[in-house]
Amino acid sequence: MNRILRWELLGIFFVFSLGALLHFVFEWSGESPLVGAFASVNESVWEHFKQGFWPMVLWAAIEYRFIRGEVNNILIAKTVAVYLIPTVTALIFYGYTSITGEEVLIVDILIFAAAVAVGQLVSYKILTSGKLPGYMNWVGLVMIIALGSAMILFTFNPPELPIFQDPNGFYGIPFGAR
Repeated sequence: MNRILRWELLGIFFVFSLGALLHFVFEWSGESPLVGAFASVNESVWEHFKQGFWPMVLWAAIEYRFIRGEVNNILIAKTVAVYLIPTVTALIFYGYTSITGEEVLIVDILIFAAAVAVGQLVSYKILTSGKLPGYMNWVGLVMIIALGSAMILFTFNPPELPIFQDPNGFYGIPFGAR
């Protein structure tokens, strides 16, 4: 197995494990708004997207240090991964819950694992493909910053849409609530 593939497979474990921890960190912090910007603050689908986003961004920073000279397109590869995780999660989650009418915790966990794996494996394909135009990395950086900003903004000021509402009817955490 080549070195880059090993890094991407290790990334699956890293992102999944740290993401699983982010499910609980807000509560463990005494509901700190600062922590809430990066960890799930309720059970909404949107808040669960943070569990893949922030660990993937951290993994990308770690991985960059070790593989940057051996790969192409690292920023755009990680951008695609960071967008695939919530997309795959939402599609499968809403698909199975529309059929079954209920959520099943083990299925939700497996969906997250599968979404992370898809993100990392697609990232691998992009990392090992031919070099893309340089502006693509800038596009990737802007897209990561935009999604990260949305993750934080919608924690404190979410739209009243189903993806932002948790099963108890809550939306994010309001400014100045704690």
